[in-house]
Amino acid sequence: MPPYLRFDVFTLLPDVFEPYLQASILQRARQRGLVEISIHNIRDWATDKHHVTDDEHYGGGGGMVMKPEPIFAAVESVLGSPPSCPVILLTPQGRVLTQAVVTELAAPALRRDAGDPPHHLALLCGRYEGVDERVRQHLVSDEISVGDYVLTGGELPALVLIDAVTRLIPGVLGDPDGPWDDSHASGLLEYPHYTRPPEFRGWRVPDVLVSGDHARVARWRREQALLRTWQRRPDLLEKANLSDSDRKFLEQLNTGEQDS
Repeated sequence: MPPYLRFDVFTLLPDVFEPYLQASILQRARQRGLVEISIHNIRDWATDKHHVTDDEHYGGGGGMVMKPEPIFAAVESVLGSPPSCPVILLTPQGRVLTQAVVTELAAPALRRDAGDPPHHLALLCGRYEGVDERVRQHLVSDEISVGDYVLTGGELPALVLIDAVTRLIPGVLGDPDGPWDDSHASGLLEYPHYTRPPEFRGWRVPDVLVSGDHARVARWRREQALLRTWQRRPDLLEKANLSDSDRKFLEQLNTGEQDS
């Protein structure tokens, strides 16, 4: 059976990727054929003697800009012209990578039938001051940011995107419900986690978690997720899918806050 997902990553720093991709969950996903990840060095498509991939700004200014020729040559050599899949530029100017965007990117892979080719995404990692604007206008189909801050390049954001999307693929995580229970996946922050020992330095695990009453545990976890979101990210509650009992619990929290 073909992989669910295929990533082609275009970068000036290919050595950044393999240490992370060869570890833990992503390594197992690749070994089991669930995801395929290929890393391409843009410098290999530079045609001059020194493999130059950047140049000065037209109009002046500090820093360097990635040249369009090697980027177009690299992407079109691998993906064809026009590219056979979406080309995502990792850039601070892109739309923010939320869990909803992650789910959107993974959705075609989750809908595929056995035997279908993998869902294919290409990631372009910017460097220096960014890429020539003609790359944005005529090659890139999407732009994604991992947050409102600036990094030295798109390699770390590309790894973040690969990790976030891959873990939604069936069989990647041991718990099939795991990706949908995590913080943000349900619209809320996740409930607290505990493991053995039941008591550590006098701090005990909540009694409900060792009660064996699965209904009570589920209700406690839901309320803890609501409480944590209310305390730390109340903005998320505006879009969360809430039941009547969720709203009643939140009303009690708000009443308690006003009374105090």
